[in-house]
Amino acid sequence: MIDKVTGSEALPFAVQLKAFLEQEARYQPKLCGLRILESAHDNGLRMTAKLRDFEVKDLLSLTRFFGFSAETFSLAVSLLDRFLAVMKIQPKHLSCVGLCCFYIAVKTSEEEKNVPLANDLIRISQNRFTVSDMMRMEKIILEKLYWKVRAPTVLHFLRLFHFHIQEKMDADSKKILNIDRLEAQLKACHCSFTFTKIKPSLLALALLALEVEEQHEFEPVEALREAVQGLQRQLSIKDGDLVCVRELVAKCLIEYSTTKCSKPNGQRLRWIISGRTARQLKHSYYKIAHLPTIPETGC
Repeated sequence: MIDKVTGSEALPFAVQLKAFLEQEARYQPKLCGLRILESAHDNGLRMTAKLRDFEVKDLLSLTRFFGFSAETFSLAVSLLDRFLAVMKIQPKHLSCVGLCCFYIAVKTSEEEKNVPLANDLIRISQNRFTVSDMMRMEKIILEKLYWKVRAPTVLHFLRLFHFHIQEKMDADSKKILNIDRLEAQLKACHCSFTFTKIKPSLLALALLALEVEEQHEFEPVEALREAVQGLQRQLSIKDGDLVCVRELVAKCLIEYSTTKCSKPNGQRLRWIISGRTARQLKHSYYKIAHLPTIPETGC
């Protein structure tokens, strides 16, 4: 149900939307846990929102390094946030938790032939724990999440909404909403703790709404605006809530595009590929992509 959003075999929009919305609340990170994380002081002994953001940026680097899909990254972030919201962990355990969430997402979303060995993941990410440590932590994560891995993520809603709008538009209008640009913007939002407390459907709609407003010079924008408003009504989202989240997204993207923004460190991953490690890794692991740059226009 979650896997098939678009294409000839996809279920009708209303059916998919209903299924996503029914699952959305069950897979949201616990708000009380997120508040504890948000209010924690950075004293080196407690998990903080800032540490969470650094870990997500590392996961984005790994995603780009291996050439994994956006689905894998979004699912890894979802798993990490859900786990951090129910478990109090020490900062020293965060890298193991993050890599385990990433590995679960990889095994869930990627083809089996592309799943790396756990030992390779540890070495490439320059962590010091063992495969046994990863296996124990992975079991803890799955148990705490009740083995519910396949969550409806923001990416699922974004692709579903985008496909639904595109079906209603003419050829010129379709050029305005570029899904690659929207997904790049979503990755930037994933790197900010701010959006962990926002429902995936609302964040997805806010991304679309912001993109439509920023393309105001194009003639078909009014039709796109009406399509977004139609989705808003279906989701029963208040105008104030949508405007608030849209402004948060705009602020996040501005910060992401500046040199002051702490972007994922690709160089950290390049350094490890040498000597014995390089000889043992698959050829595909050398495809190191640069950090995602959000396209300037939607065309």
